[in-house]
Amino acid sequence: MHGLIFRSFQNFLTDTYGADCWLGVVDAAALDFAEFEAMLGYDAALAHRVLAAAEKVLGKSRDTLLEDMGTYLVSHPNTQSVRRLLRFGGADFIDFLHSLDDLQDRVRLALSDLDMPALALTDDGPQQFTLNCRGFGGLFGHVFVGLLRAMADDYGALVCLEHKGRTGDCETIAITVFHASYAEGRSFDLAAGVADRRKGAP
Repeated sequence: MHGLIFRSFQNFLTDTYGADCWLGVVDAAALDFAEFEAMLGYDAALAHRVLAAAEKVLGKSRDTLLEDMGTYLVSHPNTQSVRRLLRFGGADFIDFLHSLDDLQDRVRLALSDLDMPALALTDDGPQQFTLNCRGFGGLFGHVFVGLLRAMADDYGALVCLEHKGRTGDCETIAITVFHASYAEGRSFDLAAGVADRRKGAP
């Protein structure tokens, strides 16, 4: 598994709960190093070990931690490059949902060796959708629940999200969009994002 995924979880815990929390997870997971290297590869089984350690240290369930990480990836000031990548998907939340099928390809334009879960969106009727998230041993479904919830807030949409469970290697998320423009979303300027990258911002 790509080290960037492990590093993102490390950064989530550090930014949210502090460096001491992360060191507690390092100890609980019996790691022989204190930080993940973003460009290295790690055994996928290590992800379950680190998650179990985080559950023990924080007293939170794995599902809650993964959903919180998904929210962090969109909403935290240190992860605005992720938000920009996702906002390129459309002018409103429904456009964004339809862009998820292509997210894997867009991510690979930035990092060609970063594997992502395979995403497939099904339109189930007016404002009703199902997102299937396949791969990585069921680690990413709850991350996408948190990410989708944060993106709905970003667009100002009123939605209901429900993780429907896992069958084999496929997790299913039910999405109901009650109102695509329920509130004013966060400002987003594509031109500003381009200017930021020219200045070397993440």
